[in-house]
Amino acid sequence: MDLNADLGEGFGRWALGDDVGLLGVVSSANIACGFHAGDPSIMYRTCEAAAAAGVAVGAHVGYRDLAGFGRRFVDVAPAELTADVLYQLGGLDACARAAGTRVSYVKPHGALYNALGTHEAQADAVVDAVRAFDPSLPVLGLPGAVWLKRAEVAGLPVRYEAFADRAYTGRGTLVDRRSPGAVLHSGAEIVQRCLSLAVDGQVRAVDGRVVRMRVDSLCVHGDTAGAVGIARAVRDALAGAGVAVEAVAGEPPRIA
Repeated sequence: MDLNADLGEGFGRWALGDDVGLLGVVSSANIACGFHAGDPSIMYRTCEAAAAAGVAVGAHVGYRDLAGFGRRFVDVAPAELTADVLYQLGGLDACARAAGTRVSYVKPHGALYNALGTHEAQADAVVDAVRAFDPSLPVLGLPGAVWLKRAEVAGLPVRYEAFADRAYTGRGTLVDRRSPGAVLHSGAEIVQRCLSLAVDGQVRAVDGRVVRMRVDSLCVHGDTAGAVGIARAVRDALAGAGVAVEAVAGEPPRIA
């Protein structure tokens, strides 16, 4: 099972989360590419830290929305979205290669992640960007998302993730962040959720139903209180259950 976290989400002098602490726990780092958060200096430093920790680098691409942290839907034309994603992939990959590694998977962020669940035109646009950049690059997202179905048809390697601290509906979709109870805060509850997903492939929805889910990666958020401790507890619990933690795209690549 892979453990991923969103990293490099500061901007300028502003920082968010304990990236160093999380890099000691996770196997994959979704690094902000400058559109919803991050800047060239942060991107490069985070890639260096990930490479030093042996953690795989993933491109956390999003809408061009720094002010809204990428959490607002943007009705961008498909051709423009393809170019935006290509720009983000290229920028992060340059930083990663300079740091001795490279981008090894793609995971959309925030509102783009949610839109790609159902928005066919934007789904095709993101798939087109990844195919143009590197058709061997795995893509990571929510089971059932339209863009992953399109990615699979297009020949991209597809990986599925679940969220350690998010509530699910009976249809297997995420509860809207604005709804009460959408985010879990109990460390014990989060650990139990992750064990259920990793060992049994299921999650209990807010309506009480048990939803079956294929999961290759668990996302542990780094911007909540006690995030590093919770992530460590999740990793320890997985190890205790005999579940090995490894990067979703295999061993993190090194550039000679």
